[in-house]
Amino acid sequence: MSMPKTVTRPWDITRYLDSDEAIAAYLDAVLEEEDPALLAAALGDVARVRGMTQVARETGLGRESLYKALSKQGNPEFGTVLKVMHALGLRLHVSV
Repeated sequence: MSMPKTVTRPWDITRYLDSDEAIAAYLDAVLEEEDPALLAAALGDVARVRGMTQVARETGLGRESLYKALSKQGNPEFGTVLKVMHALGLRLHVSV
């Protein structure tokens, strides 16, 4: 007797980033990992949810270059990260 095949699909975090609170919790969790590449990719996830074209327009950066910089393989400059965060309405917060 053969078992039925399990149908899977790629997991996409952007399906769950449906509120400001969900986005903040996601980015907080990513920041705890202390992994710059993961943070860049997470900002890319949020930018895709909010609209990469709009983020590109607000940052003055090219859409394709943002996709590349905000990928797991990307290595954006800190200035780019700040521009993207500003365009997304996000702020860095330091606490001790």
